[in-house]
Amino acid sequence: MKIFITGVSGFIGSHLVPLMSQHEVVALRADLLDFDAVRKEVQAANPDIIVHLAARTEVEKSFYEQISFSQVNYVGSVNLIEAAKTCSNLKNFVFASTMEVYGWQPISDQVKNHEIINSVAFDENTEPHPNAPYAVAKLAVEKYLEYIHRSQGFPFTAIRQTNAYGRQDNDFFVTEQIISQMLKNPEVITLGYADPYRNFIFVNDLLDAWLSVIHNPELCNGKIFTIGPDHPVKIRDHADYIARQLKWNGTIKWDTKPKRHGEIYWLNSNNNLITTTLGWKPKWTYEQGIARTIDIWQKKLH
Repeated sequence: MKIFITGVSGFIGSHLVPLMSQHEVVALRADLLDFDAVRKEVQAANPDIIVHLAARTEVEKSFYEQISFSQVNYVGSVNLIEAAKTCSNLKNFVFASTMEVYGWQPISDQVKNHEIINSVAFDENTEPHPNAPYAVAKLAVEKYLEYIHRSQGFPFTAIRQTNAYGRQDNDFFVTEQIISQMLKNPEVITLGYADPYRNFIFVNDLLDAWLSVIHNPELCNGKIFTIGPDHPVKIRDHADYIARQLKWNGTIKWDTKPKRHGEIYWLNSNNNLITTTLGWKPKWTYEQGIARTIDIWQKKLH
């Protein structure tokens, strides 16, 4: 197949491209906000599959850079979708969405108020209530894809990604941030909120999910997938677990980051639909993934 991909230099893109060597891969060079340039590249490629990964992904920054996030993540995506309409060979447009679209749910307030809770896993039938500019833009793209699928038969699949980890060159995100700080600072590190729960997926599993969707366009057409795994972990417990693996005995100073308006205290999802549809399911356990990520950063920093 010919695959047209955006965000080739990002976390997922840089890992995904080498795994697609059996296909002809063409990367977007134009600015997503330059519609004419995007359309020219897409029409020249006339791909079978479009993989749309390019986005601003730092959720925390979206609270302070709302316009930029809305322009890049929503307007840029609409530009790509409208350009893709002209492709005669297009079998699927695969979009990197996010579990953040679920946003506020009643369980989030229960966790915030330290009430006793029963674990809940969101799925494709959970009504989204996005609570960050980043998530609002991602949900808006989903809605645009649903509209164009209904009205014009445009093929698409959206993947509501879980918090991924296993990065080798970016310590902004929570898992890599905790590990790198502990390796650099034996006595004290600073982190943000301690009480939210998140579920995590190791990069190898995430890449396998993407490949499963890319290689099965007919089965995935018109679907939105959550990918799990259903394994919520409190951020405080996440940091404590990493500390034990590193034998780190320092102090964590919590709540040292700028306050996030509308912080979400519970995000957890399952992988039931994608497993039923494609047979894919996560293979890496939480413990295995953390061990591999620790190894990556120990080698990088030492």
